[in-house]
Amino acid sequence: MISKPGTGERRSAPREGRQTMNEKVSNNVREHRKNAGLTQEDLASAMGVSRQTIISIEKGKYIPSLPLALKLARFFRCSTDDLFTIEEAQ
Repeated sequence: MISKPGTGERRSAPREGRQTMNEKVSNNVREHRKNAGLTQEDLASAMGVSRQTIISIEKGKYIPSLPLALKLARFFRCSTDDLFTIEEAQ
């Protein structure tokens, strides 16, 4: 927490690694899934999540938790960097 001098106000300090408004997380989950010959249902079952979760991840509407991202990378035998990237939004 950072105090604003003379006001008594406190606010959180900016945190390294936080996604900012001008960054977008994209992924290659769909490509890896299709290359493995899997349906969304197959992958969802293997990950212990719903098919809708896989659909949302593939469409970029949902950024998976770190444990799920790691589990996906392990499943596809690749790094998380192969699956997910942070891009500057335009």
